[in-house]
Amino acid sequence: MEKPQKTYVNLKENISNSIELAQSNVIKSINSELVLRNWNIGKHIVEFEQGGESRAVYGAETLKRLAVDLTVEYGKGFTLRNLEQFRKFHTLFEKTHALDAKLSWTNIKHLLSVKDENKRKFYTIECRSNNWSSRELERQINSQLYDRLLMSKDKDKVLEMSKLGQVIEKPSDLIRDPIILDFLNLKEEPSYSEKEVESKIIDRLQDFLLELGKGFTFVSRQYRITLDNVNYYADLVFFNRFLKCFVVIELKIGKVKPEHLGQLQFYVNYFNKYEKTDFENKTIGILVCEEKNSAVVKLSLPENNEHIFAVEYKKYLPSEKELQKIINE
Repeated sequence: MEKPQKTYVNLKENISNSIELAQSNVIKSINSELVLRNWNIGKHIVEFEQGGESRAVYGAETLKRLAVDLTVEYGKGFTLRNLEQFRKFHTLFEKTHALDAKLSWTNIKHLLSVKDENKRKFYTIECRSNNWSSRELERQINSQLYDRLLMSKDKDKVLEMSKLGQVIEKPSDLIRDPIILDFLNLKEEPSYSEKEVESKIIDRLQDFLLELGKGFTFVSRQYRITLDNVNYYADLVFFNRFLKCFVVIELKIGKVKPEHLGQLQFYVNYFNKYEKTDFENKTIGILVCEEKNSAVVKLSLPENNEHIFAVEYKKYLPSEKELQKIINE
């Protein structure tokens, strides 16, 4: 016979699950209604302003008056700034697209700040498919993820990214250069050892996975390789489910050197020979360094290289101007 205590525990667990599911559904429903409400408010404002030249001329004053009246009647949430965002929301997003995306209003506000249409479409797709929180979306926009991904692509891929988001088909599709490690809170002045940076990454692994991109699963830190009684240690090992392969990451402080790439190539060769199964693809190696020299990288790797990459890391989130300069270079 089942013990009474166990029966009660099961009862409570089942009720708790029902409550949490209902609460989750209520939140989703409220968000959908909020998004729909805001889009409709924007629609009414746009249609009013298009109702004649006089209305367009006095549109700004009308919004100010509307903000005051709606706030008095319905409380917070109808400031002039919010009404302007509702109008912009209606202008930039189709009704069905806005609702089908199933994004929170907070996320939509971040998307409204993206002026370029292709970029905005890209971030909308990525936010939905990766289930980014508001904080995560804001960081990806501020770190210019779209521009960083395009650095490793042909320019004719711009339109494809705006329609499909980030498509992972080959090793170079994974590369983000530079990698932004602002979440590690590394100071600019003091020097850090590679072990210290690695430890900080492990402490903030979820943030690091977000920065790496799609499909990464953590495998090991300081992965030991033993050959002829000599131990070697690969800094970080991941697996990417889209490319179905291991990804070995080596961290290097300072400028990239040929021996750094040789060491990484050694680890990649080991994984291909001893760890990769017949159903998996060739291992990818990424050298994350403080300063990359493209000439050194090119001369250190085989001409037909498609699996070893060197990228720079930044300790803080650069300004938009600084990031654009890096991207243009």
